[in-house]
Amino acid sequence: MIDREQRVREIVEATLAILGEQGYKELTLRNLAKRMGGSITLITHYFANRDLLLSGVLEVVLDDARKFSEQLMSIEDPHDRLRAVMLWFLPLSEEEVRNERGRISLVAHQDASPAIREWLDEMETAMRSVLAKAVSDFVEPEERDAIVDQMRVWGSGMVLSVAEHPEIWTPERQLEALERFLKALRLTSNIRPTSVAGRVRAGRTAAPATDV
Repeated sequence: MIDREQRVREIVEATLAILGEQGYKELTLRNLAKRMGGSITLITHYFANRDLLLSGVLEVVLDDARKFSEQLMSIEDPHDRLRAVMLWFLPLSEEEVRNERGRISLVAHQDASPAIREWLDEMETAMRSVLAKAVSDFVEPEERDAIVDQMRVWGSGMVLSVAEHPEIWTPERQLEALERFLKALRLTSNIRPTSVAGRVRAGRTAAPATDV
């Protein structure tokens, strides 16, 4: 028997898939149920309407961001911690690219539901908190916000670029761009390069919780 948490996560992933592949207008409970191979009651048992569905989906994504923030503090080496955060932002798989497109679709329709606007605000706060923790060992407190601004803009820009042109921004090219960005920040020269296979995956639902 599938428990509630597992089913909700399946619904979340299917919702992000529809958003990423077809856009916000095609996100209906009926289309969602069809994609999951069941009747509409498969969805309404957990979410009675689309607004509640969006609230549930966005809460799962936000919760994953919070969990990642907690896990971040268990990484003792500050260099590894910084790298883990920046890698978390990169959409390195086809599924992650698709789901980032879904989140971008939500940004474009943020006036359609109060839940979307609220989520965007909460995600921004959560992402900045994660970045602040990642750079706290490298910069003075008065410099931290400016560095976080740079990292946030770089991460959002990378996500948008990959969503637009995944054939150009391969995983390898994303990692190369990350290396150049970290060097340009001049926070540390001792961060070890990481391959796609070695990427930290903790706390990611299906893609960074990066919004554009």
